[in-house]
Amino acid sequence: MTTPATTTPTTATPTGTVSSPARLADDTAQGRTTIAASVVQKIAGIAAREISGVHSMGGGVSRAFGAIRERIPGGGTGAANIAGVQVEVGEKQAAVDLDIVVEYGASIVDLARAVRRNVITAVERMTGLEVIEVNIAVNDIHLPTADNGDEVQPVQPSRVE
Repeated sequence: MTTPATTTPTTATPTGTVSSPARLADDTAQGRTTIAASVVQKIAGIAAREISGVHSMGGGVSRAFGAIRERIPGGGTGAANIAGVQVEVGEKQAAVDLDIVVEYGASIVDLARAVRRNVITAVERMTGLEVIEVNIAVNDIHLPTADNGDEVQPVQPSRVE
């Protein structure tokens, strides 16, 4: 006999990612399948990065912490390390919040539509959860770089001689 799924309280991690250990995805006579919120978070992050025009994920602070975390042995793995992706996962539904940096010149409206569509498709196809919303915050625009790796800065005439 199967027991009803218990709701595990969600907690906010230091990076702001809302997660829970696992959520019910399928409950049949043959057994139960649960999907960890970190799985949904990874799927959403990968799906968002697949879209041309997305330079990186996360705001400045989360990208800085991610760079530090990657240098620590064992620190570069886990749900909290998917910079710019926060998820809330219920028993049948999921909500996704993304923080992205776009390439200069990309249409932000078209890019957001493509990211939203790809994230919804990937999460729903892989998990069976209904994605009720994908909120996208564009935090920065990445400017083209010169050969030396420094960002190209606009030339401003000097105001004084």
